[in-house]
Order: sequence, then structure tokens, then C-alpha cells
Amino acid sequence: MIYGNINNEFFEQQAAVLPKPLKEALHCLRDMDLAGHETGAFPVEIAGVPMILQVMDLETSPRETKDPEIHRKYVDLQLFVSGGPEVSTFFTDRGEEKVKDDQLNTARDILFYENRAETAPLEGRVVMTPGAYAIYFPWDVHVPGQCDAGGPAAYRKIVLKVPVAACV
Repeated sequence: MIYGNINNEFFEQQAAVLPKPLKEALHCLRDMDLAGHETGAFPVEIAGVPMILQVMDLETSPRETKDPEIHRKYVDLQLFVSGGPEVSTFFTDRGEEKVKDDQLNTARDILFYENRAETAPLEGRVVMTPGAYAIYFPWDVHVPGQCDAGGPAAYRKIVLKVPVAACV
């Protein structure tokens, strides 16, 4: 998992160490009008790599209502646009979780694990505010969309699905 902010003074250095498709994707997202973009899922091509752009208007909710998720075919590049904040937690997939809903072999490329209190001590935590991005690789179990102590809040987020094969 990688965390940063497109408005950070170190953004160029942060992006420089990423695989080219992720670096180019971050630059592209930074330069787009994401606040005015229509919601939905859109095929895009960045640096010659076909990707899926998802523009979502959502509301945060408590951690206990969120199931951990992973993806295998895509790296999830999540960029927080506005609203919130959104709390996102993550932990390493060690093969010990119980599957709740497996849709890895569908276009969604998503698997949900059962939501278990036992994972809480293993979870890292990031707070997503405007400009913040998180990059989740196939081994990064993540639980996005959580509210902070202030309660539920509306927010806009972009998820760019970058093929894993293009990053290795």
C-alpha cells in the first residue's frame, strides 16, 4: 500500500518511484477536472495502458459495516476529491481470512472477506482528505469508506483500476 497527496511538495518524488503506469495515472488524475466529472465507470487509456476510471459519490459509514476487500487483476489507485474525510484501513492478505463474496473472476475483480473484529489490531489507517491517494496492490486487503469520529459524511472519490500486468 502506498499513500500520498497530489498537492504535497514531494509529489514528484513520490510518483517517480512508482511503476510507469501508476506514475502516469497519478499525473493524469492530478490534471483532470475530477470535481466536475460525471459519476460512473469509464474506460480510459493512460500511457498506452487500458484502465477503468470510476467516479463515485459516496457516504462514509462505521467500520463495522464495511467488509475487507481485495483485487487480483488490478491495482486500485484511489484518489480522494472532496467532502469527507474518509478513513481507510488496510492489512496484508496472509491467506487466513474467510471469503464472504468472491467476484474475482468477474469484471468487478473483487473479493470481500468476512468482517471480523480480530483484524482490527492488524489494520493500518489512513485518513483521506482532498488530494490524498492510496494505492492498493493485490496483497493489500483494504477497507475504504469509513467515517471518522465526526460521523458519516458525503464524499467524492476516484478509483482508477490499473492492470497489475502493466506494473510488473
